[in-house]
Amino acid sequence: MLFGAGKSATCLIDYLIKELAKNNWQLVVCDTDLNLAKSKTGSAEKAKAVSINVEDDIERRRLVQSADIVISMLPPTLHFLIAKDCVEFGKSLLTASYVDDNLKLLEKEIANKKLLFLCEMGLDPGIDHMSAMKLINTIQSQGGVITSFVSHCGGLIAPESDNNPWHYKITWNPRNIVLAGKDGAEYLHENKIVKIPYKSVFKNCPPVNIIDNYPLCWYPNRDSMHYIDLYGLHGVETFIRTTLRHPSFCIGWNNIVSMGLTAIADYEQIKKCKTFVDWFNVKTPEFAKYKKDFDSNKNVFDRQINFLGLENNDMLPENFKSSADILQYMLEKKLLMSAEDKDMIVMLHELQYEAGSKKQKVRSCLIVKGEDNLKTAMARTVGLPLGIATKLILQGKIKVSGLHIPIIPEIYELVLAELEMHGIKFNEETSSQ
Repeated sequence: MLFGAGKSATCLIDYLIKELAKNNWQLVVCDTDLNLAKSKTGSAEKAKAVSINVEDDIERRRLVQSADIVISMLPPTLHFLIAKDCVEFGKSLLTASYVDDNLKLLEKEIANKKLLFLCEMGLDPGIDHMSAMKLINTIQSQGGVITSFVSHCGGLIAPESDNNPWHYKITWNPRNIVLAGKDGAEYLHENKIVKIPYKSVFKNCPPVNIIDNYPLCWYPNRDSMHYIDLYGLHGVETFIRTTLRHPSFCIGWNNIVSMGLTAIADYEQIKKCKTFVDWFNVKTPEFAKYKKDFDSNKNVFDRQINFLGLENNDMLPENFKSSADILQYMLEKKLLMSAEDKDMIVMLHELQYEAGSKKQKVRSCLIVKGEDNLKTAMARTVGLPLGIATKLILQGKIKVSGLHIPIIPEIYELVLAELEMHGIKFNEETSSQ
């Protein structure tokens, strides 16, 4: 039973459909948009598309009760509805989303019923966990002591489809793009805890060399410190998890944040605005003066603002509640992938470790490109881990129970092995420091 047939579900559904006949399984795909669900299942004999309001308790519970295993690709705020039903009816659940406090409240019941709730089973989080733990366990099994762990990941537009001043197009949930960095960031650098407030997350983003002749930089993820315990890296001197973007994106987004265009509680300030330029002027009354501080980047930001149309006379979207709503509307309109566009996933782990008297450094890199705007690299790298794990659970090859993320060998070894068969493979380089 799959809830949610959006962008990231395309390759997941394709994978599961191929497994149906082999294993004599059936797949039900549920989405509020029945036509969308039908477009994903197509004419597959053993796949069925249905539509309900997921907040309809009776219909949702009926679907969960009829399943052997459940996958939720719904927005994270709706996972708990599915999760409670899964506990009640004794169904295992998989998601690509982070473990949240609500799910943790169900941990004892999940364990008592010997269910498997496998979360963070997509790309980032997901493949990042599995590939990192494989590296960490390999180094430690050989007697290495890890001193530095830095992990980068970005959902990007491929260089050949990069044709706008933001050097970015939407390949996943646009709301997450608008709200990125809202909680600030915290990480460990050379034994010092570094805390970055929201207004500085996108400022002075360091470069990272991954792809020849294509610049990338990184900004820190929300809470890196949380993963030191999960990864078993106590005593590490540096631990940072980051998101990759083109430098121009970070420069522009830093200015967007500075001007308050991502605010989520400013309705009283903007409720009388009718057009985009009204809103823009209310939020940035001294914009002309502000632009003087952009130095050599001001022309870039002018082009970025003009590209999004933030100063035009078009009417604002209906029912907006905040600047974040307005900005998201324009991002979805202006940064949309065209049919022939290709996206790109880039992931890089950089580990430093000591083995005896030697200091070593390993770089493990994954680059995946999409085929078009439907069969995207994002959809592959989010959907395939979920599909593979679902198959392995149903086949009894993954037997663990409880509330988990994929950091244990029983899960990540089998999933990574099959991902390699689908071309999702890391290249590793080890060198002496």
